[in-house]
Amino acid sequence: MQTHEIRNRFIQHFVKAGHTEVPSASLVLDDPNLLFVNAGMVPFKPYFLGNETPDFSTATSIQKCVRTLDIEEVGITTRHNTFFQMAGNFSFGNYFKEGAITHAWSLLTGAVEDGGFGIPAEKLWVTVFLDDDEAHDIWHEKVGVPEERIQRRGMADNYWSMGVPGPCGPCSEIFYDRGPEYGADGGPEADEDRYIEIWNLVFMENERGEGTGKDSFEILGPLPKKNIDTGMGIERVAFLLQGVDNVYETDLLRPVIDEAERLTGSKYSSNHQDNIRFRVIADHSRTGLMLMLDGVTPSNSDRGYILRRLLRRIIRSARLLGANGPVLEKLIGIAAETMTPSYPEIAENWNRIRRVAVAEEKTFTKTLSAGEELFERAATKAKAEGKTVLSGHDAFTLHDTHGFPIDLTIEMAEEAGLTIDREEFDREMAEQRARAKADSQAKKQSHTDLHVYREFIDEHPTSFTGYDRLADESTILGIIADGQKQSFAAEGDEIEVILDRTPLYAEAGGQLADRGRIVTDSGAVVHINDVQKVGKKLWLHKGIVTAGEFTPGVSAEALVDEQWRHGARQAHTATHLIHGALRQVLGDTATQAGSMNKPGYLRFDFKYGEQLTPEQLREIEQITNEAVDNDWAVNTAEMPLEEAKAAGAMALFNENYGDIVRVVEVGGPFSIELCGGTHVSHSSQIGPVAVLGESSVGSGVRRIEAYSGMDSFRYLSTERLLAERLATEFKAPSAELPDRIAALAEKLKAAEKQLADFKAGQLLANAASHLESARTIGDVTYLGLKLPDGTEMKDIRSLANDLAKRLADRPSVIALISNAGGKVPFVASVSDEAVNRGIKAGDLVKLMGAEVGGKGGGKPAMAQGSGSDASGIDAALAAVEAELSK
Repeated sequence: MQTHEIRNRFIQHFVKAGHTEVPSASLVLDDPNLLFVNAGMVPFKPYFLGNETPDFSTATSIQKCVRTLDIEEVGITTRHNTFFQMAGNFSFGNYFKEGAITHAWSLLTGAVEDGGFGIPAEKLWVTVFLDDDEAHDIWHEKVGVPEERIQRRGMADNYWSMGVPGPCGPCSEIFYDRGPEYGADGGPEADEDRYIEIWNLVFMENERGEGTGKDSFEILGPLPKKNIDTGMGIERVAFLLQGVDNVYETDLLRPVIDEAERLTGSKYSSNHQDNIRFRVIADHSRTGLMLMLDGVTPSNSDRGYILRRLLRRIIRSARLLGANGPVLEKLIGIAAETMTPSYPEIAENWNRIRRVAVAEEKTFTKTLSAGEELFERAATKAKAEGKTVLSGHDAFTLHDTHGFPIDLTIEMAEEAGLTIDREEFDREMAEQRARAKADSQAKKQSHTDLHVYREFIDEHPTSFTGYDRLADESTILGIIADGQKQSFAAEGDEIEVILDRTPLYAEAGGQLADRGRIVTDSGAVVHINDVQKVGKKLWLHKGIVTAGEFTPGVSAEALVDEQWRHGARQAHTATHLIHGALRQVLGDTATQAGSMNKPGYLRFDFKYGEQLTPEQLREIEQITNEAVDNDWAVNTAEMPLEEAKAAGAMALFNENYGDIVRVVEVGGPFSIELCGGTHVSHSSQIGPVAVLGESSVGSGVRRIEAYSGMDSFRYLSTERLLAERLATEFKAPSAELPDRIAALAEKLKAAEKQLADFKAGQLLANAASHLESARTIGDVTYLGLKLPDGTEMKDIRSLANDLAKRLADRPSVIALISNAGGKVPFVASVSDEAVNRGIKAGDLVKLMGAEVGGKGGGKPAMAQGSGSDASGIDAALAAVEAELSK
């Protein structure tokens, strides 16, 4: 049974049973506790925590998940994937244990022709929590599972929580028996390689307290409502139903292994270590694909670091298997082909994904070259000290700081006749992981308590009226200060005000919150400086009481700062026009990665791998202002999400949209986006838009910044004034300024060249006098010179060649070095007779580089390098002399 069919059967089974189908959320959610969505229940977490109330009582989904805590385990076990699809069914106060158990059993054991998976009942074992007699009896008496195939286990195995205070409860797991050829008899308690867990049914009925670990927390009491959260691993069910040995050989991943065989020349199943590498390639190719699909780009921190690590493990594994050229585009391309039937958006984003992957491979190829050079330096030093073991610290530095894989370090060490102090390396890795784990735990403990807002979210969600009005009559429902409800607030207090209706926009979609005031009939005033949403339904008006006293229950008028809103609307609509113009100039692969707009200013982040040219920026600015001049109507409409997408509305994959969305359209196909922000009614109301420039904000992500409205006018006015002053200074019309300035720059460049040539001539003129400093070490003539500050590499090289000719009739060594304004260039020259004695210029520049924080290389007769630490110049020359003295 193909994986896509398994997915479809699962969803249809629960839809027929009355569940609401919920699409998968992005792998990247706005959750401080998670880098990526790592479980099927994560998008439903606000419902389980009680922060939001769902619009349905039962749901089903197949959620994209990524877990990366045990990346090194990939390929070793039969069932571990970094990316996996978690199928689940959820009940929010509807059915409980019996419903969850019977739903799962009927799908697993149901006949294939009836929409089930057709798994023989005798192949399935179940586990329950130690004292969960209710679940045990349902399995045994109502479902008919024999007593001997039901096992009771403790909290570590069969009790679930999110790892922080909140909902928890016992769980029941379903296992598939692969047969005696895969391990010992005795059920999951005996062998979890033979008995594979495929489904976990969580009976969420209690609330847990503080604590760490899976079984060291207190159970505080029952929840108001009993909930169900289940998770069935699509990949695990697929490899069992497809009759293959592991999750890497299913219909989704085996094609990637086949492509890896073609690219590397190695064969899968030839030996254990190679098999692991093939599995790593297959697993990481798919995970990398899905992360890039959801907007992650390689970087050196957080989510981007995980992606970078995965992609580099693919390249490293392919290299160890025998690949010589680029591999990422082809491997990830095969993963895209297998995954597109379930995720059609892959095809729409393939060009962007491909570009990011190719750029990362090019970057890592350079890293490999740099790493190899650093390794050579460390290996040379170890050998010089008579060691046969390279320190684990050096290996860890290569791995952690420079991204150099430990497997390659080990391989190169063996080629050099060395071994790695693996114990020291593993110790440093363990310390790093402990730090990361402690940081992760600290983030979890900072989980925000939103219970103070719970009653308002459920009973009094805020009605936003700001699309149509700037002032509205409201009732103060609540006052919050220091995380607690307050009965009143006085002048000077910082508070959060909850209203039943408000025209003030809460920060969202990149648009900063409105500023404004809340005024009561008695004259009390709160100046609002921020508005935030809680649970997507409640507006928190944050501000300072500047007059009178506030109490809940009184009437008030909420007023938006009109000037603020006007500028914000201009900037937000200008952001949409910039996006439309950008796609015209760069193509549809330049997709939005984020934005921020406030009165008069906007910035727009987009996924693109190259720096924009000045011509492209000018074209984007021109198209944007033409759109302003066209005076297009800005139309908004609410419609179902799927209808909006069908109409061509652009959406961000890391946004969790509801079923009904707001669409903003400007100029027909020019710009149509999902957006909840406030906008002008016609594009001409934006006023001029001035693009300030663009820059990089991360690997594969660029940023455009611009002014709008009067801020744009003021910026352009200032630029005009500057041009007028320059025109006056140069006594030329402003149109001629570029040519005048270019001519002046050429004159300056020519003068600088003249001066440099003069200095170089002086340097060579003094060559003969430099020879007086030469001395003999053994039978070799040695000349080491610190040249005048500012001497550049080309002049050092010229002098070295001149001196070498003068000393060519004897065994001689010349070492020259200079402090050239932040750089320290150096050259070593060795005559042919000295080379025959075993002295090599390349070895000498490596010694010099080590003293000045740099590196170098070259041929035996001539080599050069550059450093950055001028304080080591004398030591560099001394190091050469010491080497010759040996």
